[in-house]
Amino acid sequence: MTSVAIPEKLFFKIGEVCELAGVQAHVLRYWETEFPTLAPQKNRAGQRTYRRRDVEMALRIKELLYDEQYTIAGAKKKLANELRTGGPVRDSAAAAKAPVRSLKPRRRWPGGYPQQQRNRRPKPPRRRVLMTSTTTARLSCDGLRPN
Repeated sequence: MTSVAIPEKLFFKIGEVCELAGVQAHVLRYWETEFPTLAPQKNRAGQRTYRRRDVEMALRIKELLYDEQYTIAGAKKKLANELRTGGPVRDSAAAAKAPVRSLKPRRRWPGGYPQQQRNRRPKPPRRRVLMTSTTTARLSCDGLRPN
């Protein structure tokens, strides 16, 4: 984790938190909807005002999502576990046993996976339009030409 120096202030605006966390404002607003622990207050003008604990929470969420590659659901569980136990949980033994994820994309089966092939319905035959003189006349009135 990279240490970020948080200034000694009571309140931070969303732009300041964005600079500290290194994410854009829409990302922070999305995190507010997904993580109930990240809940900045709004001032009279309707602007979000973040306290120091909100900034620390945003930094922790960024660390879980970007650095440790957690999904949103996984990060929620991890944060809930940390709040229950009273601090960040560092599983060094579990991390040592965990396999390293490969950056290669997963290999796909040609035509889909075997389970999908069994359940796949055959496509209905494609209908062909019979070109008659009225259809051709209608197309030529619209400025279209049949191929």
